[in-house]
Amino acid sequence: MEKLEDFSKEDLLKIIKVYAKNWLAHDGCWFLAAEEKYGMETAIELDTKSWEKFAVSEAKRIKNEFNLPDNGGLKALETAFQYRLYASINKQAVEWINDKKMIFKMIECRVQKLRRQKNLPDFPCKSVGIVEFTNFAKTIDPRIKTKCISCPPDKATDFYCGWEFTLEE
Repeated sequence: MEKLEDFSKEDLLKIIKVYAKNWLAHDGCWFLAAEEKYGMETAIELDTKSWEKFAVSEAKRIKNEFNLPDNGGLKALETAFQYRLYASINKQAVEWINDKKMIFKMIECRVQKLRRQKNLPDFPCKSVGIVEFTNFAKTIDPRIKTKCISCPPDKATDFYCGWEFTLEE
């Protein structure tokens, strides 16, 4: 059996996508089980609690593994976004307004895209996203403030969700 360390670059890229898809599928299965047992409102409440902790954990690991500096500002956040687990399966974009303000957009969201293909309404992830993106950004640099531009159930035309990050000194 081949060890991960011996994988070719092509196979490493494939396995990253497999891991990301598996993680996302597990997240979805967990949510659907919670929704089935407790209803949508409670499932979203539980999901929010989960993301509150996971976003911090993910940001800390990224920060440590890729030697991102403490108080690295928006540049560190932009770099960290590239290393998030779902970055390999979702299309993302960053737009710089100035050196203290950055916009992050999820151009293609695997979860929402699959729901639309199944003729399901968008998953109303705004309340979860606010907690997720706020905690992730604050873990990268506590001076970063997060504002939701648009996230389902909001309707956006050219992206699934958008977030504004401001560095406050």
